[in-house]
Amino acid sequence: MSTVSGDENVAVPQSLAGRRWLLPSALLAEFDPDAGRPGRRPRRTGRDWIVDFSCFFLAVIVGLVGADAVTDNPHVPHDLAVLDQLIGALACAAVWLRRRRPVGLAVATIPVGVLSDTAGGACLIALFTLAVHRPFRYVAWVGGITIALIPVYFRLRPDPDLPYAVAVALFGTLTAAVVGWGMLVRAKRQLMLSLRDRARRAETEALLRAEQAQRLAREAIAREMHDVLAHRLTLLSVHAGALEFRPDAPREEVARAAGVIRESAHEALQDLREIIGVLRAGESDDAGRPQPTLGALDVLVAESREAGMKVILDSRVTDPETVPASVGRTAYRIAQEGLTNARKHAPGTEVTVSVSGAPGEGLTVSVRNPPPEGEVPHVPGSGQGLIGLTERATLTGGRLEHGPEPDGGFGLRAWLPWG
Repeated sequence: MSTVSGDENVAVPQSLAGRRWLLPSALLAEFDPDAGRPGRRPRRTGRDWIVDFSCFFLAVIVGLVGADAVTDNPHVPHDLAVLDQLIGALACAAVWLRRRRPVGLAVATIPVGVLSDTAGGACLIALFTLAVHRPFRYVAWVGGITIALIPVYFRLRPDPDLPYAVAVALFGTLTAAVVGWGMLVRAKRQLMLSLRDRARRAETEALLRAEQAQRLAREAIAREMHDVLAHRLTLLSVHAGALEFRPDAPREEVARAAGVIRESAHEALQDLREIIGVLRAGESDDAGRPQPTLGALDVLVAESREAGMKVILDSRVTDPETVPASVGRTAYRIAQEGLTNARKHAPGTEVTVSVSGAPGEGLTVSVRNPPPEGEVPHVPGSGQGLIGLTERATLTGGRLEHGPEPDGGFGLRAWLPWG
């Protein structure tokens, strides 16, 4: 199986990946929704054009045979035969609408089939198309009415070459066969789609199982490292306690205990770093890249301005590089999320980003925008970023507030500890 990029990965049979013209347009639209035009029916593929020309050609051939039969039928007046041929020609032309209006075309051909011998081929093609493209309930009603009208048709227009019962049975069987053929084609298409869905679910479940196995392995490794770390910290505590209770110990013993403490602390720090690295191994957010800090805020604002936003940066932090890395990253993410929200919910407004603070006082970050001009459509999934920012600020020991302003705008304000 291969995949097509879009809002979600859609499986396409590998054998048809380079020959999509062999697929019907309706089936191709199910496999690859991005191939069509939004809000419009899918375009005909090469196979569709071949099938449509064949159906039209078949309807014309059957219509010509029917036109000869109705002309030679002594029970049909000449004027009625001319009308029959005219209706049949219109029915053949309507075959080109079978993909766009399968139900309407099939319903319209019910009275047409009773009035015109020439339209017989077009009526059968319309019934076949209905069976392929619509559920059974439509086919049952239209097909049942069509079969029920066959005896009435041969009462009005007896066949000169066939007995009444034979003609009714023959054409009834033909109509049922056409319906069955169409339902078989639809069943094959539904089977292909169900196999596609099963393959997609199997791939998703396999990915979930792999991720779960990786997570369990990381947790097991972290537990083992935790035991080692606990051992080292216990050793460190024992030696530190010995120094506390024996301050008059010989210098050599004090030096040896201090060396053990230093070595144990260093090894414990290394173990702690390994634990954090293992637990973060599955995170994909900015993995392997340098994390932005408060010093990168100017670059963020410049990028937003290049994208067309009106941004005012009011930075009153004398030396942003002295801000602790964790606090700087959190402040950067808060400003980034505030600009993103303003771009989505208040496009075209002037956004003000303010940063102030000093060691011992904490760092304050605020992002504010006035109310948007005009109606702005709702953005699905709104609010998730603010939830994450609140959690991030809480983990650093700070707090975050957000909500509408008195003038109708929106404000985002956070305080983070510094020093």
